[in-house]
Amino acid sequence: MKAITILQPWASLIACGAKQIETRSWATQYRGLIAIHAGLSQKFYVFQQEEPFASALEQHSKVVDIGGAVEIEYEDRIELEYGKVIAIANLVDCREIVHFYTLAPTVPQAKRAILDNGYTVSGNEIEFGDYTQGRYAWILKDIQAIKPVPAKGMQRLWNWAGEVVAK
Repeated sequence: MKAITILQPWASLIACGAKQIETRSWATQYRGLIAIHAGLSQKFYVFQQEEPFASALEQHSKVVDIGGAVEIEYEDRIELEYGKVIAIANLVDCREIVHFYTLAPTVPQAKRAILDNGYTVSGNEIEFGDYTQGRYAWILKDIQAIKPVPAKGMQRLWNWAGEVVAK
């Protein structure tokens, strides 16, 4: 299976379904199943505590009853996986980003990107990627989080021979 290494927290955003477009500086002709590998680097760790990242990851937390009190465990937010394949998806398209604009500079959700097929990207999705004109939007569907599998990541697309185990 083809794989791509993505830094955290973006890899976990894909795994939990909050991010369905991965942006890259290069296009790919590949279509089909792709493993989402969370890279080893923790240099962007702080993003998971900022909005809209924190809210997106919190939606996938779990509530635990601890003797009458309720505690929310933010497993995805606090204990992100590193150096592991954490999801699989179907890479269905790759489109060039032809335009990026902001409707109102002071409103965070007012950013828009236009892809070469006319599709408009907005909302949290645009906050989770680099939609600079000339980059590429990799469209992911059927995303499934899996039991994390240790793997050595690589740049660009690479072949992963690991076994997928449902989470």
